[in-house]
Amino acid sequence: MQKKSNFWGCVLYATIESLEWLLRIAVAVILLQTLFFKFTGAKESVYIFTTLGAEPWGRIGSGVVELIASILILVPRTAVPGAILALGTICGAIFAHLTKLGIKIPAVDDHGELFALGLAVLVCSLVILFLHRSQIPVVGPMLSPAY
Repeated sequence: MQKKSNFWGCVLYATIESLEWLLRIAVAVILLQTLFFKFTGAKESVYIFTTLGAEPWGRIGSGVVELIASILILVPRTAVPGAILALGTICGAIFAHLTKLGIKIPAVDDHGELFALGLAVLVCSLVILFLHRSQIPVVGPMLSPAY
């Protein structure tokens, strides 16, 4: 009976490991695909950051932070800091949508896709942090599961 439980334990571990990689890749892809628009000064990005009163420094600065978060989240050793950085950045974007921009931004032909991508990054980052909760600086030891 012991061997059977070890088998299912390995299957569960491999499943969680695969899920975590999918989540990390999803966050990185979403954040990286926005960089083209931010760094080239695409009209959509310029409009959004002008509306927020943060053009051009906010657009370029958030792009740099998203680039760093994307790199960190793909490196296993730095996945937790990457997820924290992605979470912080996307919370700012979601806050901007809820307070100034709106969920839909018709002026740039956005029908809520940007907001939905932001929510996806939020959820994926939270799940990554949950899976690595014991590694979160300062609060990690308090969040570790007691075995």
